[in-house]
Amino acid sequence: MCDSGAVTIFLSDEFIHNLIEFRREGDEKEPQRSRPRVLVVDDQKLVADTVGEILEAAGFDVVTAYSGHTALEEANGFRPDVLLSDVLMPRMNGVELAIAIQKMHPAARILLFSGQAGISEIMLEAQKQGHEFELIAKPIHPAKLIEHLKKK
Repeated sequence: MCDSGAVTIFLSDEFIHNLIEFRREGDEKEPQRSRPRVLVVDDQKLVADTVGEILEAAGFDVVTAYSGHTALEEANGFRPDVLLSDVLMPRMNGVELAIAIQKMHPAARILLFSGQAGISEIMLEAQKQGHEFELIAKPIHPAKLIEHLKKK
């Protein structure tokens, strides 16, 4: 990360080739399955857009949002199979969003991701309220994320 806050992401030719091959393998195994719908939420626009593009290239139907409130609006019409959200976001954090999405779409799988160590209190509070969410550490290699999303 630069001092300006910009994030540079490099995708090698080998990575793109592996991503395409990974997608083909998934298509052969599940030819009749519709594209899973993933709602990607991160207050860092570049992160949300990049993850969204990677998942679309892997065969997912993706909508991105940059805040919890926008994600809730998008979820109404999109009806996600999976919510993939950052935990630490302003105004509405990822756990609050996950709880709301879970109420709206009980069958949706919830995956939260964070690169911050300070999320334990947020996750603990959710557990006290009876909510259990999968947590993925950032950064995650795109192939690992795709593999994780393809698991049930």
